[in-house]
Amino acid sequence: MLTQARDLRRRRAREEQGVFVTEGVRAVEELIASALVVRGVLVSPKLGSTPRGEALRVAVEARGIEVTEVTDRDFSSAADTDAPQGVLAVAEIPARTLPTPVTGRLFRAVVLDGVQDPGNVGTIVRTAAALGADATIALPGTVDLWNVKVVRGAMGALFHHQALHATTSDLVQWARTHDVQLWGADGSGGALAMTLPAPQRLGLVMGNEGAGLSDDVSAACSRMVSIPIGSGVESLNVAVATGILLHALRA
Repeated sequence: MLTQARDLRRRRAREEQGVFVTEGVRAVEELIASALVVRGVLVSPKLGSTPRGEALRVAVEARGIEVTEVTDRDFSSAADTDAPQGVLAVAEIPARTLPTPVTGRLFRAVVLDGVQDPGNVGTIVRTAAALGADATIALPGTVDLWNVKVVRGAMGALFHHQALHATTSDLVQWARTHDVQLWGADGSGGALAMTLPAPQRLGLVMGNEGAGLSDDVSAACSRMVSIPIGSGVESLNVAVATGILLHALRA
Protein backbone atom coordinates (compact mmCIF):
# COMPACT_ATOMS: atom_id res chain seq x y z
CA MET A 1 0.00 0.00 0.00
CA LEU A 2 2.94 2.34 0.61
CA THR A 3 3.98 2.08 -3.05
CA GLN A 4 0.41 2.68 -4.19
CA ALA A 5 0.05 5.77 -1.99
CA ARG A 6 3.22 7.21 -3.51
CA ASP A 7 2.00 6.43 -7.01
CA LEU A 8 -1.38 8.09 -6.46
CA ARG A 9 0.29 11.49 -6.46
CA ARG A 10 0.00 11.20 -10.26
CA ARG A 11 -3.33 11.99 -11.91
CA ARG A 12 -2.90 9.17 -14.42
CA ALA A 13 -2.48 6.65 -11.61
CA ARG A 14 -5.65 7.90 -9.92
CA GLU A 15 -7.59 7.68 -13.16
CA GLU A 16 -6.27 4.23 -14.07
CA GLN A 17 -6.86 2.76 -10.61
CA GLY A 18 -10.05 4.68 -9.80
CA VAL A 19 -8.83 5.59 -6.33
CA PHE A 20 -7.47 8.63 -4.49
CA VAL A 21 -5.56 9.48 -1.31
CA THR A 22 -6.64 11.62 1.60
CA GLU A 23 -4.27 12.49 4.41
CA GLY A 24 -4.54 13.63 8.02
CA VAL A 25 -6.62 12.75 11.07
CA ARG A 26 -9.58 14.99 10.34
CA ALA A 27 -9.74 14.04 6.64
CA VAL A 28 -9.68 10.32 7.38
CA GLU A 29 -12.30 10.78 10.10
CA GLU A 30 -14.56 12.47 7.52
CA LEU A 31 -13.82 9.78 4.95
CA ILE A 32 -14.69 6.78 7.09
CA ALA A 33 -17.89 8.54 8.19
CA SER A 34 -18.93 8.95 4.54
CA ALA A 35 -20.48 6.48 2.10
CA LEU A 36 -17.29 6.18 0.03
CA VAL A 37 -15.52 2.82 -0.20
CA VAL A 38 -12.21 2.85 1.69
CA ARG A 39 -9.63 0.41 0.31
CA GLY A 40 -7.09 0.74 3.10
CA VAL A 41 -5.36 2.98 5.61
CA LEU A 42 -1.64 3.59 6.00
CA VAL A 43 -0.42 4.51 9.49
CA SER A 44 2.85 5.29 11.24
CA PRO A 45 3.69 5.32 14.96
CA LYS A 46 3.03 9.08 15.04
CA LEU A 47 -0.72 8.46 14.78
CA GLY A 48 -0.79 6.90 18.24
CA SER A 49 0.88 9.90 19.86
CA THR A 50 -2.49 11.61 20.52
CA PRO A 51 -5.77 10.28 21.96
CA ARG A 52 -7.62 11.44 18.83
CA GLY A 53 -5.20 9.60 16.59
CA GLU A 54 -5.49 6.43 18.64
CA ALA A 55 -9.29 6.70 18.58
CA LEU A 56 -9.20 7.02 14.80
CA ARG A 57 -7.17 3.85 14.46
CA VAL A 58 -9.67 2.00 16.66
CA ALA A 59 -12.54 3.30 14.51
CA VAL A 60 -10.79 2.23 11.29
CA GLU A 61 -10.14 -1.27 12.59
CA ALA A 62 -13.72 -1.53 13.88
CA ARG A 63 -14.97 -1.00 10.32
CA GLY A 64 -12.81 -3.86 9.09
CA ILE A 65 -10.65 -1.60 6.92
CA GLU A 66 -7.20 -2.97 6.15
CA VAL A 67 -4.46 -1.13 8.08
CA THR A 68 -0.84 -1.12 6.91
CA GLU A 69 1.83 -0.02 9.39
CA VAL A 70 5.03 1.68 8.23
CA THR A 71 7.80 3.68 9.88
CA ASP A 72 7.49 7.44 10.23
CA ARG A 73 10.25 7.81 7.65
CA ASP A 74 8.49 5.64 5.07
CA PHE A 75 5.20 7.38 5.77
CA SER A 76 6.80 10.76 5.05
CA SER A 77 7.82 9.47 1.61
CA ALA A 78 4.14 9.02 0.73
CA ALA A 79 2.77 12.06 2.56
CA ASP A 80 2.04 15.36 0.83
CA THR A 81 2.16 17.58 3.91
CA ASP A 82 5.25 19.03 5.59
CA ALA A 83 4.18 17.77 9.03
CA PRO A 84 2.43 14.40 8.49
CA GLN A 85 0.03 13.20 11.18
CA GLY A 86 0.76 9.54 10.54
CA VAL A 87 -2.41 8.52 8.70
CA LEU A 88 -3.62 8.47 5.12
CA ALA A 89 -6.34 6.50 3.40
CA VAL A 90 -6.92 5.16 -0.10
CA ALA A 91 -10.54 5.22 -1.25
CA GLU A 92 -12.51 4.66 -4.43
CA ILE A 93 -13.38 7.67 -6.56
CA PRO A 94 -17.20 7.71 -6.59
CA ALA A 95 -19.04 7.31 -9.89
CA ARG A 96 -20.99 10.53 -10.37
CA THR A 97 -23.00 11.90 -13.27
CA LEU A 98 -24.41 15.30 -14.12
CA PRO A 99 -27.40 15.84 -11.81
CA THR A 100 -31.05 16.07 -12.80
CA PRO A 101 -32.70 19.19 -11.34
CA VAL A 102 -35.83 18.54 -9.31
CA THR A 103 -38.96 20.14 -10.74
CA GLY A 104 -40.11 23.16 -8.76
CA ARG A 105 -36.93 23.36 -6.71
CA LEU A 106 -34.15 25.94 -6.89
CA PHE A 107 -31.08 24.48 -8.60
CA ARG A 108 -27.56 25.87 -8.44
CA ALA A 109 -24.35 24.40 -9.87
CA VAL A 110 -20.81 25.74 -9.96
CA VAL A 111 -18.93 25.12 -13.21
CA LEU A 112 -15.12 25.37 -13.21
CA ASP A 113 -13.57 26.26 -16.56
CA GLY A 114 -9.83 25.71 -16.43
CA VAL A 115 -9.40 26.57 -12.74
CA GLN A 116 -5.96 25.16 -12.06
CA ASP A 117 -4.97 26.01 -8.50
CA PRO A 118 -5.80 23.00 -6.29
CA GLY A 119 -6.20 25.09 -3.15
CA ASN A 120 -8.76 27.30 -4.87
CA VAL A 121 -10.66 24.34 -6.25
CA GLY A 122 -10.77 22.63 -2.86
CA THR A 123 -12.06 25.82 -1.27
CA ILE A 124 -14.68 26.23 -4.01
CA VAL A 125 -15.98 22.69 -3.48
CA ARG A 126 -16.19 23.29 0.26
CA THR A 127 -17.93 26.64 -0.28
CA ALA A 128 -20.37 25.18 -2.80
CA ALA A 129 -21.33 22.45 -0.36
CA ALA A 130 -21.70 24.93 2.49
CA LEU A 131 -23.91 27.29 0.49
CA GLY A 132 -26.22 24.57 -0.76
CA ALA A 133 -25.08 24.25 -4.37
CA ASP A 134 -26.32 21.04 -5.97
CA ALA A 135 -23.10 20.22 -7.82
CA THR A 136 -19.62 21.37 -8.79
CA ILE A 137 -18.70 20.51 -12.37
CA ALA A 138 -15.05 20.59 -13.46
CA LEU A 139 -14.43 21.11 -17.17
CA PRO A 140 -11.24 20.20 -19.07
CA GLY A 141 -8.25 22.24 -17.98
CA THR A 142 -9.38 22.25 -14.35
CA VAL A 143 -7.16 20.49 -11.84
CA ASP A 144 -8.17 16.93 -10.95
CA LEU A 145 -10.83 17.05 -8.24
CA TRP A 146 -9.11 14.09 -6.53
CA ASN A 147 -5.68 15.72 -6.37
CA VAL A 148 -4.53 15.38 -2.75
CA LYS A 149 -4.32 19.17 -2.34
CA VAL A 150 -7.89 19.60 -3.64
CA VAL A 151 -9.11 16.87 -1.30
CA ARG A 152 -7.36 18.54 1.63
CA GLY A 153 -8.72 21.99 0.74
CA ALA A 154 -12.27 20.66 0.45
CA MET A 155 -12.03 19.40 4.06
CA GLY A 156 -14.39 16.48 3.61
CA ALA A 157 -16.88 18.18 1.26
CA LEU A 158 -15.74 16.04 -1.70
CA PHE A 159 -16.94 12.96 0.12
CA HIS A 160 -20.60 13.99 -0.04
CA HIS A 161 -20.96 16.99 -2.38
CA GLN A 162 -21.76 16.10 -6.00
CA ALA A 163 -18.42 17.14 -7.52
CA LEU A 164 -17.49 15.62 -10.87
CA HIS A 165 -15.65 16.09 -14.15
CA ALA A 166 -17.45 16.63 -17.47
CA THR A 167 -16.61 17.65 -21.01
CA THR A 168 -17.74 21.01 -22.35
CA SER A 169 -20.01 19.34 -24.90
CA ASP A 170 -21.63 17.23 -22.19
CA LEU A 171 -22.19 20.35 -20.09
CA VAL A 172 -23.82 22.24 -22.95
CA GLN A 173 -26.08 19.31 -23.85
CA TRP A 174 -27.02 18.79 -20.20
CA ALA A 175 -27.85 22.48 -19.77
CA ARG A 176 -30.08 22.43 -22.84
CA THR A 177 -31.83 19.21 -21.84
CA HIS A 178 -32.62 20.42 -18.31
CA ASP A 179 -33.14 24.12 -19.09
CA VAL A 180 -30.20 25.18 -16.94
CA GLN A 181 -29.01 28.67 -17.80
CA LEU A 182 -25.25 29.26 -17.69
CA TRP A 183 -24.03 32.58 -16.31
CA GLY A 184 -20.35 33.36 -16.66
CA ALA A 185 -18.40 35.36 -14.09
CA ASP A 186 -16.41 38.01 -15.92
CA GLY A 187 -15.17 41.47 -15.02
CA SER A 188 -16.77 42.90 -18.15
CA GLY A 189 -20.21 41.53 -17.26
CA GLY A 190 -23.08 43.41 -15.72
CA ALA A 191 -23.22 43.81 -11.97
CA LEU A 192 -24.90 40.78 -10.45
CA ALA A 193 -27.30 42.89 -8.39
CA MET A 194 -28.67 44.37 -11.62
CA THR A 195 -29.45 40.93 -13.08
CA LEU A 196 -31.31 39.43 -10.14
CA PRO A 197 -33.57 37.59 -9.68
CA ALA A 198 -31.76 34.68 -11.28
CA PRO A 199 -33.45 31.79 -13.09
CA GLN A 200 -34.61 28.82 -11.04
CA ARG A 201 -32.01 26.57 -12.68
CA LEU A 202 -28.59 28.13 -12.96
CA GLY A 203 -25.00 27.10 -13.56
CA LEU A 204 -22.44 29.68 -12.35
CA VAL A 205 -19.33 29.42 -14.53
CA MET A 206 -16.00 30.46 -13.00
CA GLY A 207 -12.97 30.80 -15.25
CA ASN A 208 -9.23 30.36 -15.11
CA GLU A 209 -7.50 32.53 -12.51
CA GLY A 210 -5.49 34.42 -15.15
CA ALA A 211 -7.13 33.85 -18.52
CA GLY A 212 -10.79 33.92 -17.58
CA LEU A 213 -13.42 31.89 -19.45
CA SER A 214 -12.48 29.89 -22.53
CA ASP A 215 -14.12 30.92 -25.80
CA ASP A 216 -16.34 27.85 -26.20
CA VAL A 217 -17.61 28.00 -22.63
CA SER A 218 -18.14 31.76 -22.85
CA ALA A 219 -20.23 31.22 -26.00
CA ALA A 220 -22.48 28.81 -24.09
CA CYS A 221 -23.26 31.38 -21.39
CA SER A 222 -26.48 33.36 -21.74
CA ARG A 223 -25.18 36.18 -19.53
CA MET A 224 -21.98 37.54 -17.99
CA VAL A 225 -22.07 38.84 -14.43
CA SER A 226 -19.56 40.59 -12.22
CA ILE A 227 -18.96 41.79 -8.67
CA PRO A 228 -18.36 45.53 -8.39
CA ILE A 229 -15.01 46.09 -6.68
CA GLY A 230 -13.10 49.15 -5.56
CA SER A 231 -10.74 51.08 -7.79
CA GLY A 232 -7.15 49.97 -7.65
CA VAL A 233 -8.10 46.30 -7.23
CA GLU A 234 -7.78 44.34 -10.45
CA SER A 235 -9.72 41.22 -9.47
CA LEU A 236 -10.78 38.88 -6.69
CA ASN A 237 -9.45 35.43 -5.93
CA VAL A 238 -11.62 32.92 -7.81
CA ALA A 239 -12.65 31.05 -4.65
CA VAL A 240 -13.61 34.29 -2.88
CA ALA A 241 -15.58 35.45 -5.93
CA THR A 242 -17.39 32.11 -6.13
CA GLY A 243 -18.48 32.39 -2.51
CA ILE A 244 -19.80 35.93 -2.95
CA LEU A 245 -21.73 35.07 -6.10
CA LEU A 246 -23.16 31.85 -4.69
CA HIS A 247 -24.35 33.64 -1.58
CA ALA A 248 -26.11 36.26 -3.71
CA LEU A 249 -27.72 33.57 -5.86
CA ARG A 250 -29.10 31.44 -3.01
CA ALA A 251 -32.61 32.90 -3.39
